[in-house]
Amino acid sequence: MSHNTFGHLFRMTTWGESHGPAIGCVVDGCPPGIPLTEADIQGFLDKRKPGQSRFTTQRKEADEVAIISGVFTDEKTGKQVTTGTPIALEIQNTDQRSKDYGDIKDKFRPGHADYSYFVKYGVRDYRGSGRASARETACRVAAGAVARKVLPGVTIRGALVQMGPHPITRENWDWGEVDENPFFSPDPKVVSHWGEYLDALRKDGNSCGAVIEVVAEGVPPGLGAPVYAKLDQDICSALMSINAVKGVEIGAGFATAAMTGTENADRMRLGDDGEPVFLSNHAGGIVGGISTGQAIVARFAVKPTSSILTPVQTVDKAGNETDVSTKGRHDPCVGIRAVPIGEAMMALVLADHYLRHRGQTGKG
Repeated sequence: MSHNTFGHLFRMTTWGESHGPAIGCVVDGCPPGIPLTEADIQGFLDKRKPGQSRFTTQRKEADEVAIISGVFTDEKTGKQVTTGTPIALEIQNTDQRSKDYGDIKDKFRPGHADYSYFVKYGVRDYRGSGRASARETACRVAAGAVARKVLPGVTIRGALVQMGPHPITRENWDWGEVDENPFFSPDPKVVSHWGEYLDALRKDGNSCGAVIEVVAEGVPPGLGAPVYAKLDQDICSALMSINAVKGVEIGAGFATAAMTGTENADRMRLGDDGEPVFLSNHAGGIVGGISTGQAIVARFAVKPTSSILTPVQTVDKAGNETDVSTKGRHDPCVGIRAVPIGEAMMALVLADHYLRHRGQTGKG
C-alpha cells in the first residue's frame, strides 16, 4: 500500500493498524535545535484519545507517545532538541477487542471503507478496519504537535460548531469554553442540548455527523503559491484526508455563492501603522492561494458513524444479500474527536508551507 506520506518539506509518514501492537509516524524535515519532549506532544493526544466521556467510544487507550529518534540532549542548555533527522513517534495499542468484529468479518458496512478497501486490495483487516480506522489519526495528532513547534507565533484552535442538524449560536462563541465540555463546543448554551440529542441517538442504535471549525491566527502573509501549491488547496486536501470527512470550506465557503461582489469583498484600509488592514474575512485569510496575514478559517463536515447497532441492508464477500449490525465500541459522533485532528492537519500544512516559503524567499 502506498500513499502513507503527507507533505513536501515537512513530511509525515504514518504506520500501523487499529488492532496491531502499535501505531506511529515518522516526521521528516523538522529543523534542528527545536526543543521537543514527549510532554510537548502528549497534551494534544490526550484531547483526541478515546473513552473520555459517554459520548465517545469506550475503547480505553492511554495513547502515550514515545520519541524513538530525532532528538538529542543539548549539552549547553540541558534541553532535548530536534537534530534535523527523522523523528520517529510510537504509540502502543493496549485495548483491542478483535472479537467484537467477528460477526461482520464477511459483511460490508454501508458508508464504511469496508467494500472499497476490499475491492482495491483484495484483502481486508476487519478488526477495526486496519489502516482505514480512525485510530491512525492519533499519529497525525502527534505529528501535528511537532509541526506546531515549527510555527513561531501561530495559534491553532478548533471547535465543534454543529452536531447533526443543531448548530451553535455564534454570538455565544467563547474559546475559553472549548476545553470545558466534552464536545469542544465554543457555545456553552448548546452543550446540554447536544448531550440529550446524542444520548437519544445512542439508545436508538444510531449516529450523527458534525461540522468542525479550525482557526489559525498569527500566520504570516505570503504562505502558499498562486497555481499548484495554493495554501487553501493543501488545507482542503489535508482536512479531506481525515476519516469520514465529506466536505471542506475556507472562510465563508459555499455561502459566497449567494453573495454579491460587494458583499463578498474584504474591504481594505490603512491601519495606524500604515499597513493595510481588512475590514472582514470572507476569504478565510487566503487570497489567490496565498495567506494574507488574517486568521485562516476552515470548516469540515464529518458524516455519521457507519458502525451502528441499527441493522442496515448490505451484501457479504460471497455476494449474498444480508443485514449488518455493528456491535462493540464506536463513536456515535466521530466529529467530536475530529477537533484535535483538524487542528493537527492545519498545523502540518502550515509548517510545510512555512518552510517552503522560507526556502524560496528567505523570509520567516
